[in-house]
Amino acid sequence: MDASEFRRRGKEMVDYVADYMEGIEGRQVYPDVEPGYLRPLIPTTAPQEPDTFEDIINDVEKIIMPGVTHWHSPYFFAYFPTASSYPAMLADMLCGAIGCIGFSWAASPACTELETVMMDWLGKMLQLPEAFLAGNAGEGGGVIQGSASEATLVALLAARTKVTRRLQAASPGLTQATIMEKLVAYSSDQVVATLGTTSCCSFDNLLEVGPICIKEDVWLHIDAAYAGSAFICPEFRPLLNGVEFADSFNFNPHKWLLVNFDCSAMWVKKRTDLTGAFKLDPVYLKHSHQDSGLITDYRHWQLPLGRRFRSLKMWFVFRMYGIKGLQAYIRKHVQLSHEFESLVQQDPRFEICAEVTLGLVCFRLKGSNKLTEALLERINNAKKIHLVPCHLRDKFVLRFAICSRTVESAHVQLAWEHIRGLATELLKAEKE
Repeated sequence: MDASEFRRRGKEMVDYVADYMEGIEGRQVYPDVEPGYLRPLIPTTAPQEPDTFEDIINDVEKIIMPGVTHWHSPYFFAYFPTASSYPAMLADMLCGAIGCIGFSWAASPACTELETVMMDWLGKMLQLPEAFLAGNAGEGGGVIQGSASEATLVALLAARTKVTRRLQAASPGLTQATIMEKLVAYSSDQVVATLGTTSCCSFDNLLEVGPICIKEDVWLHIDAAYAGSAFICPEFRPLLNGVEFADSFNFNPHKWLLVNFDCSAMWVKKRTDLTGAFKLDPVYLKHSHQDSGLITDYRHWQLPLGRRFRSLKMWFVFRMYGIKGLQAYIRKHVQLSHEFESLVQQDPRFEICAEVTLGLVCFRLKGSNKLTEALLERINNAKKIHLVPCHLRDKFVLRFAICSRTVESAHVQLAWEHIRGLATELLKAEKE
């Protein structure tokens, strides 16, 4: 494929993507396939001669799309959102074209410096304490990780390294292995607080946990993977009160801030806590500016060596939506969740099982767990909407998460009428 054909095929792909997004409501949200469906549909070996672009696109519709769960359908209410927006898609295209591996400033200065600035932009949107921002000469700073799980592991390993070195400084005779054995047996070197749990979007009290961590000199990491996006809205920012006690903080713009996966934002108060744990400096990665104090080499802030130019997605989205546009998007989802909550409360057969704070509603049929389990089975077998469950205080509960960028009140109301209808059928069958 030369540049001329790329121009033509690129336009065709943009049209295909736009048609997919505009027509996604008409696609069944959950696929009708069984495990192993795909292997018989494609050859067992790669082709010796090139296939045409037309054949590949035709196979996307015939082979791939029938097995896709459409996460961006307005009838997808499972898990939590995964962000999608046209500006982020365009930025991803540019990222692929530039194709740099940003393990150091020298490997691509723009890749490194834009990430530092974007993480400061986002930190200011969240009103994070100045200690978490890189600024011009701050001790902290932000880094894009692949996921919240990865960020938590990075924090855990950094905390372990920090406490190990502190103990070795106090007792030079102790080996690292001896210290780690005792940490496992007798105490923890870190605490993870959650803001917006997966099951029901509940919140740990940072104002209670934080001072204890400060007193005991224990690393506090805050995981706000889903809920963190909402903190750009002033009315939800109090949910983050107490972040000043934390050593590190993380949330996923790729969940609810219109930045496509992967983009997990992590901040630390002291960047040396990360670089001290992950420093990797072979001669072939060194460059003349690394000891200047003016630049960041992000390979020292993460588990892998390589990294994509992910800050481009943030830059495009933040500029093309603006803070007000992002806030309006968050508020709309929260409003729709409260609308669904109100619909559930009007039906005496159902109960709300957790406080509705952001975009998640937890509810169930009153009665035994088996009744709600049977309802979920009917819902997902019908494939008109898609939900997943959780357990809360020994109760089997349905989660209704507002996910799609295009979801409207009409979709929420249709989903509720569908759920109510299936509940009526189930309860009638139970009586027979």
